[in-house]
Amino acid sequence: MKRDNLSPSTRAIHTNEEGPRRNQPVAPPIYLSATFESKDIDEQVALEEAKADTFYTRYGNPTLSLAERVVAELESAEAAAVFGSGMAAITTSLLAHLKQGDHAVVQREVYGGAHRFALELLPRYGIEVSWFGATEPDGFEKAIRDNTRVVYLESPTNPTLKLVDIERIVSVSRERGIVSFIDSTFATPLNTRPHELGVDGVLHSATKYLGGHSDLLAGVVAGSRELVDRVKSFQRVLGGNLDPHAAYLLIRGMKTLGLRVRQHNDTALAIAHFLKEHDKVEAVHYPLLPSHPQYELAKRQMRGGGGVLSFEAQGGLEGAKRFSNAVSLIRVAPSLGGVESLLSIPCLTSHAMLSSEEREKAGIADGLVRLAVGTEEVSDLRADLEEALSAV
Repeated sequence: MKRDNLSPSTRAIHTNEEGPRRNQPVAPPIYLSATFESKDIDEQVALEEAKADTFYTRYGNPTLSLAERVVAELESAEAAAVFGSGMAAITTSLLAHLKQGDHAVVQREVYGGAHRFALELLPRYGIEVSWFGATEPDGFEKAIRDNTRVVYLESPTNPTLKLVDIERIVSVSRERGIVSFIDSTFATPLNTRPHELGVDGVLHSATKYLGGHSDLLAGVVAGSRELVDRVKSFQRVLGGNLDPHAAYLLIRGMKTLGLRVRQHNDTALAIAHFLKEHDKVEAVHYPLLPSHPQYELAKRQMRGGGGVLSFEAQGGLEGAKRFSNAVSLIRVAPSLGGVESLLSIPCLTSHAMLSSEEREKAGIADGLVRLAVGTEEVSDLRADLEEALSAV
């Protein structure tokens, strides 16, 4: 069977199979070496100049290379780079494409760390930033200047689950020669295909769904070979590299991505419907709920709604705290994408660094609860939620 005919999730399982499969390890080896020996000085110089993955692990490593090939397969991209965290991937990718005097357009509802980087750090290096809202039809177009070099997106957004019309943004950015990046962590490569929609650089906090087991920190960017090579040239200087053992865990996690994402999609949609009908819940945010204001865009742009939803319980922040303190199966922890269900209150965690005015602009109410469903049985999660909501 031709490899090109396989689905991305199937290719992710078999990416390490090169050449004859006879007597080959089923699980790939981990190259836990910081450096590699050369046969002589000439070969060492050649390996350094080629940025080979058998020279020095900050330049590359065979285990990192395999993780990058799997990410590229999942995103149907030419190449990918792995990093020590999602923020390392974001900051390095943007710095590789921006310089003093440039202008960037950033979606207002991006993750708190990326928001702070664009708001506080980029201006320190002479890079101007303008903002637009995900649901503003022509917000991006209005923000463009002659010196705009990058547009940075996130869809669905954290934690309000808003969507951005990727194809519309890309059509404008390509016409104007603007490089587009998107944080697609919530969507995963299986629910949204940004690179196929024309986005230049697709970013993920691989700590979340790609890793899938809450046991590693990692980030990735996927795109054309030219884009990834440019990012990697900055990575070698900035040093946000991934450890080979973490890369192995990432490879292992991506093998089960297809199974996990299907379960996340089904469970989250069922829980969203349950919460929508609950008398202690004032609002539910999930892309594939018919009540979502961008439901039609979600159906067109996404193959599944993902594993994260958010909702507002009665009583504002105090109600959210009472609910959070009453759960027993669901864990109170600031992450997502693992097999266990986690919840957090964004105004106290992921978006605490934003001012109350900035959170209000992004639509993040103080009583908003973010729920990242795991792979537990729906009935067990519903029972836990029902019991916790009785405390509100």
